[in-house]
Amino acid sequence: MSTPTTRPGTSQRRVAFATVIGTTIEWYDFFIYATAAGLIFAHLFFEPAGAQIGLLLSFASVGISFLFRPLGAFLAGHYGDKIGRRAMLVLTLALMGASTTLIGVLPTYATAGVLAPILLLLLRIIQGISAGGEWGGAVLMAVEHAPKGRRARAGAYPQLGVPLGMLLASGMMALMTGVISPGEQFLAWGWRVPFLLSFVLIVVGYFIRRSVDESPVFEEIAQKKAQTRVPIVVLFKKHWLLVLIAALIFAGNNAAGYMTTGGFLQAYMTDPAGPVGFTRTEVLLAVSFGAVMWFAFTLLSGVVADRIGRKRTYQIGFISQLLCIFPLFWLVNTASLPLLYVAFALFAIGLGFSYGPQAALYSELFPASVRFSGVSISYAFGAILGGAFAPMIATALVQATGGTTAVGWYLFALTAVSLAAVSMVRDRSGIDLGIGNQAEQEVGALVFDKRSAAQPVPQDAL
Repeated sequence: MSTPTTRPGTSQRRVAFATVIGTTIEWYDFFIYATAAGLIFAHLFFEPAGAQIGLLLSFASVGISFLFRPLGAFLAGHYGDKIGRRAMLVLTLALMGASTTLIGVLPTYATAGVLAPILLLLLRIIQGISAGGEWGGAVLMAVEHAPKGRRARAGAYPQLGVPLGMLLASGMMALMTGVISPGEQFLAWGWRVPFLLSFVLIVVGYFIRRSVDESPVFEEIAQKKAQTRVPIVVLFKKHWLLVLIAALIFAGNNAAGYMTTGGFLQAYMTDPAGPVGFTRTEVLLAVSFGAVMWFAFTLLSGVVADRIGRKRTYQIGFISQLLCIFPLFWLVNTASLPLLYVAFALFAIGLGFSYGPQAALYSELFPASVRFSGVSISYAFGAILGGAFAPMIATALVQATGGTTAVGWYLFALTAVSLAAVSMVRDRSGIDLGIGNQAEQEVGALVFDKRSAAQPVPQDAL
């Protein structure tokens, strides 16, 4: 077996900084859209459909992008396993930034008619392709650079991009709605500013990511000329069940997280005809607080996962999520602003502990030769099963039942499935991730896989 050379501390800190900054920018772009979809896009782009159908269409546009995540995962996984992790990270960042900036200059339905929502959907699809390729590269750069005993902590850094992106997106929207362009000014022009800001962020992220060394695992693969010819084919031929279970692990966390990151709660709590009736700025500030708490528990979960294992940390997270789903909605429906903050703080515990260990868990499940493809595609499929249409489904359930109880049961069921799925994998903390250890990596990832690594993997399987 061989272990890739561990990078010195300075390089590892640079990698951590680059993955946090890059994923934060990516998810800021992604969440700015979802926040706007919950607050204003129904009016600006889907107004002829009416208030309720327009909101459903707005949330459907959020979900459509998830259907294209697998395409981004396939492309980034294929080339990431063949030409390297870093090149894909730079490309996905540029693609996301360009599409987000262009949304900021789109005409609305009042100006361009049906062409406006069509262009909006096309740019949202490009965002989905970019997001599908982004995550796998970021987590592999973080985890494959890290020493064995700190992989979960290192893998938690790119995960921090989600709460940080949410914090940045909500903070920018709150600034625009509450200070710079309140009221009608926000609808007229203020909503465009957070999208246009993406251009500046993308330039910063580009230069930061270009400064990072390639993953030592991929350098070893390239040096030994051990790249897989068609990684996707090998992945689904040999590891299709592992991909499915890994996707189900992510589904529960993603669906629950998208109650806020997907814009559902923002729309529900600011609906003038609804039972809560908060202002946009009040909700955005509360969501920003929730993002800070999510950040803290995600970071903590990385430390915990290095001490007690990824699987146990996940199980703690999902059990916490199960316990907090219904209290979340009960507290929201009190229409009390202090209790809303309590609700988001409690819910962040489960979200953080079932998201922080994901990078390390996924990286240790898949063999080196198809690892980029495996983690990217599992993540993309999990996002489709979980968060893709969660805001639209939750909105439809509220419209059909008049309350949030059905939404709670929907999230409870998905979380229970994810808890069962993570219980089916083995904790492989500390496994050698190098290409020389491919034989051990190929077997034993699932608890019912009793195969051993006694025989090396044939070269023609690569």
